[in-house]
Amino acid sequence: MSLGLTTLTKKREVDSIIRDTIDKVLVLRFGRASDPLSLQLDDIISKSAREVSKFATIALVDIDSEDIQVYVKYFDITFIPSTIFFFNAHHMKMDSGSADHTKWVGAFHRKQDFIDVVEAIYRGAMKGKLIVSCPLPSERIPKFQLLYKDV
Repeated sequence: MSLGLTTLTKKREVDSIIRDTIDKVLVLRFGRASDPLSLQLDDIISKSAREVSKFATIALVDIDSEDIQVYVKYFDITFIPSTIFFFNAHHMKMDSGSADHTKWVGAFHRKQDFIDVVEAIYRGAMKGKLIVSCPLPSERIPKFQLLYKDV
């Protein structure tokens, strides 16, 4: 699953990497090793890791770990893979045209899409923004129907 990337399985590890990643975008991919879409995203991320290493740190989070469930609930991760971005311990959001700005749901279509999104988040964060616009055209943004229960 990791393809040379750090895999986090404990809440303490996630807390630490969020707190200790300074002046870089932290990319946390929540997924599982047995999921084909997670593996597709892992492949794209691992191929992009070197290109974004100057302005981003990437880690994979195993959602099947019991200790991680607090984050799965907090970020409402119902579809996998889901990718969440941080900058200097602040949760970065992205307006990609969906109702949920808190995370990227699904895999990226190609390596350059991932690089463009991480770079847009970095540039926005350096300007003090907590939400940025998605740089990708709408046809390359995964679409999911959100269902709200008990609203």
